[in-house]
Amino acid sequence: MLGMAWPTQKSSGMCSRLESQKTHLKSICLQYHMYLLLNSHFFFLLKNKTGLTIFFLCAYIPKTEADHCKWAEVLKDLEQIKTSEDIDVSLYTANTDEDKECQEPIMRCFFLEMKVILHECNIKNCSKTQDVYNILKNGNASFKNELSSTTSKKCKECEEYEEKSFTEFIQNFVKVIQKECK
Repeated sequence: MLGMAWPTQKSSGMCSRLESQKTHLKSICLQYHMYLLLNSHFFFLLKNKTGLTIFFLCAYIPKTEADHCKWAEVLKDLEQIKTSEDIDVSLYTANTDEDKECQEPIMRCFFLEMKVILHECNIKNCSKTQDVYNILKNGNASFKNELSSTTSKKCKECEEYEEKSFTEFIQNFVKVIQKECK
């Protein structure tokens, strides 16, 4: 039968002192107990077939879901800001029917224009400023691991696209991301 790994007397004394301190420090006690428990049983689980199976399933499943579409978080935040009445700007808006090889430059254009929206939100103190910031942060994280491929001569520069309203910009951005996620 497996024995439980209980914290030593010394660690229990530390936890009781923490209980009298600020609330956020109390979580350290719980984390420490979890650390001791996992530390003692983790390697035991890896010694049998069931433990290995559970370990690999837990390590594999979240990754496959996350890899489905790297733009999923951006898409969620775009849904949050699309109804914003605080944002009133004209933005260079790429067409949704551009060549597949122009997809990366188009995405970069959309994110450059998101910087314009963030700037406007900072000036006007928009209610959706945090969502706009999240779009930029998540977009930059998605681009970070990609090497920028050379852009085809037939791909347009951002400033060559027609300026459209914020609403049309968001609609096109959503369509481009949905196309990318298929």
